[in-house]
Amino acid sequence: MGTINTKNAPTPVGPYNQAIVVGKGELVFLSGQIALDPATGEVIGLGDVAKQTVRVMQNIEAVLESANVSWDNVVKTTVFLSDLNNFAVMNQIYAQYFKKEIAPARSCVEVSRLPKDVLIEIDCIAIKP
Repeated sequence: MGTINTKNAPTPVGPYNQAIVVGKGELVFLSGQIALDPATGEVIGLGDVAKQTVRVMQNIEAVLESANVSWDNVVKTTVFLSDLNNFAVMNQIYAQYFKKEIAPARSCVEVSRLPKDVLIEIDCIAIKP
């Protein structure tokens, strides 16, 4: 088991790592990412789910790259939204990161509150080829 931490994604705000690699290095479990600027730790796009979704995806991409995997290697995501009315906007941005024919399995749920009162959080699992 190994840990992944990159300066190109927000520093964890608790006792966790950005990602954990398990097995013989073939499974990568990414912690949930929210819309934090990696340089400042500040929330990006207050009240704007589109801006927050873009930042979340950028943060995930930074962790994936640090683990030497790409969007093509993501097999499962979980999307947490503070309001399911934001689903269509999130989904339009989210879809830009995945090839339709190999898009990962996904769950999407509405939650009552997210850290720092952001509108969205996404975690994922990737496999190394």
